[in-house]
Amino acid sequence: MSETSASKTDQIWGRAITALMLLATIVTVVTLGAVGVTSLIVNDNGGGGASTAAPTVVHVELAEFSITLSPSTIPPGPVSFEVHNGGSMEHNIAVKTTNIASANIGSGGSATVNGDLDAGEFSVICTIAGHEAAGMIATLTVDPSATSVQPTDTTMPIMSNEDMDASMKKVALSFVDPASKSGVNGNQELEFTVDADGYKVFQIEAKVVDWQLEPGKIVKAWTYNGTVPGPIIRVNVGDKVRIVLKNSLDQSTSLHLHGIRVPNSMDGVDPYTQEAQKPGETMTYEFTALEPSIGMYHSHHNAQIQVPNGMAGALIIGDWKKIAMDVAGTRLPDADGKVDQEQVMVLNDAGTIGLSLNGKSFPGTDAFTMNLNETMLVHYYNEGLMTHPMHLHQPHGLVVAHDGMPLETPFWADTLNVAPGERWSVLYTAVDPGVWAWHCHILTHAETQTGMKYMVTAVIVTDPNAPTS
Repeated sequence: MSETSASKTDQIWGRAITALMLLATIVTVVTLGAVGVTSLIVNDNGGGGASTAAPTVVHVELAEFSITLSPSTIPPGPVSFEVHNGGSMEHNIAVKTTNIASANIGSGGSATVNGDLDAGEFSVICTIAGHEAAGMIATLTVDPSATSVQPTDTTMPIMSNEDMDASMKKVALSFVDPASKSGVNGNQELEFTVDADGYKVFQIEAKVVDWQLEPGKIVKAWTYNGTVPGPIIRVNVGDKVRIVLKNSLDQSTSLHLHGIRVPNSMDGVDPYTQEAQKPGETMTYEFTALEPSIGMYHSHHNAQIQVPNGMAGALIIGDWKKIAMDVAGTRLPDADGKVDQEQVMVLNDAGTIGLSLNGKSFPGTDAFTMNLNETMLVHYYNEGLMTHPMHLHQPHGLVVAHDGMPLETPFWADTLNVAPGERWSVLYTAVDPGVWAWHCHILTHAETQTGMKYMVTAVIVTDPNAPTS
């Protein structure tokens, strides 16, 4: 073959290869384009199939402890949840029976979650332990007759200054109204009997009751002996203790003695130290009180539900009035060097009980009373899911024990962080008369734009020697 013929042949093959490459490129682009279009119209399939319709936008506002949907009725098909967390802690959303769910969203954060829903009713919840039971559940109705509507603003309306002042004053004054304190209180001392073998016997029953959380608000509380917190169990060092638990719940339970030295078989953790205590069963827990303790008893079965819903109480071993004053020494400006009253304050923030002090939400909480120069010993217990910085407006507190262990070096604090499961023991001596607020210093746990709320109470200090008018 001549050089001219070879050159022409090479040119022909070159053009053919180039054409084939261009054709392959075009096919690839078209294919990728089709895939790209398909990926744009396929949503997270929550119940229906893929759709090309424009999604219905649902605004979701999260708070402690509520979920607000706008709109709450939508047509079937694609849906886009625009979620805002207006609360003070992490929340999320999930649509039950579907795979539509968000990650945890921090306070003030937002997220968008897409999906596709068939006709029906769907529960939208926060999946963080205890939050659904505390009220973070809403119903989304998917109705073929519904039309896609513009969401409404779900944020709390701005009040006028005058309306806000009036509302705050009304709420604060209701705190001193005896009518706001109707209902049973927890932390009552539990009576005992003595068996022939010398054991002190305490009877407790796990049961669900209607519980007044605040005026006008009744919730289903999971309780010991019908109260939140459960009754206080108090014994001396050396006592032989027998706690008999009857399970009147509709699910199994167990009883853990937190912060108390007990034999392993009495630790109350199924299935390791016992079998789960089934509904209707009675179980006995026995131990000898070997050392002073500021302990608690609570469920250790489905505990993320049972404990925030109310199943917890104080178990105190020893004379803590004396122990506390021995630790304090001469640091307190007390009139007689003695503790005049001993109080238990149980903190909660989840479940049906929610943000509360001793199972009550302001203005349903009880005020504490003291005379000038008297001393009150307070045992803080945190049975919730988050830390609470507790603050008493004057005086400072002398912290004398942590988790039932006396401190070698006590310290002063006007705000004290109490983490979940912790117990702190603090001595407060009244040095000035007046009504002193006492609250969690996470401000959204103590106040709303309509007034004080949730984890708030007060200490009322009077001077018995003051002249009367």
